[in-house]
Amino acid sequence: MSRFNVLLLLCGLCTSVFAKDFAQDKQEDLITKLLSQQVNQQISLKNSVSSILTRYPEQVDLVLNVALEEYPTEYKAIIIGALNAEPVLACEVIQIVLNANVAEPSEIIEVAVEAEPAYAQEIVNVAALNNPADIENIVRIAILTDPVVSQAVVNNTMTSFPDKIISILIGAIKAMPEEVSTFVKDTIALFPGDSEAVVKNAIHSSDEKHSSMIVETAIKAGFDENSAVNAALAGGANANKFAKVE
Repeated sequence: MSRFNVLLLLCGLCTSVFAKDFAQDKQEDLITKLLSQQVNQQISLKNSVSSILTRYPEQVDLVLNVALEEYPTEYKAIIIGALNAEPVLACEVIQIVLNANVAEPSEIIEVAVEAEPAYAQEIVNVAALNNPADIENIVRIAILTDPVVSQAVVNNTMTSFPDKIISILIGAIKAMPEEVSTFVKDTIALFPGDSEAVVKNAIHSSDEKHSSMIVETAIKAGFDENSAVNAALAGGANANKFAKVE
């Protein structure tokens, strides 16, 4: 290829990039003006975001970034407005807000799950992917926000993050301690090879009054009786309760 042709190609690429950046800047200016106009007309930020996204659903990234940059402390209204307009974009919405660092992840999760509980599993997965080390707290907050989604959230998150099942289990128990038997049963059903760790940590994370029920649940789920008792004792259960397991 001659130098002249190479030069033409480079000029064409530069022009294309410039045109793309110019179009992006114009779109951003338009969204900023629309948002400002609506807010100035005493339309709530939540409704403003919702109406703009209803008109421009393909611009969710741009709309949210503009809104979060202009009104970072109003992230709750922005999340709710976005989810009201396009609930199917819950994952994208949460990812954008998390990336903006406008609030603690736990606060973002709480707002999102409360606004759109039907997408709680997806919201938790996005948050967990961003911060897997905090998955226990992520699960706990989601379940506390809407207990109805607890079983679906726990099972889905365990399936998505099999190396974090104990952290997920502990988070669920902390959120709904009276449902520990259900969490233990479901976890053992999903991961029978981890039954010992499940019983041990469930006992350790629960009130003493639940210890017998946890062991009985594990046995009914297929865990060996002696192994279940030993795991419970390792978790700190009172040995006197297990002289005989019904």
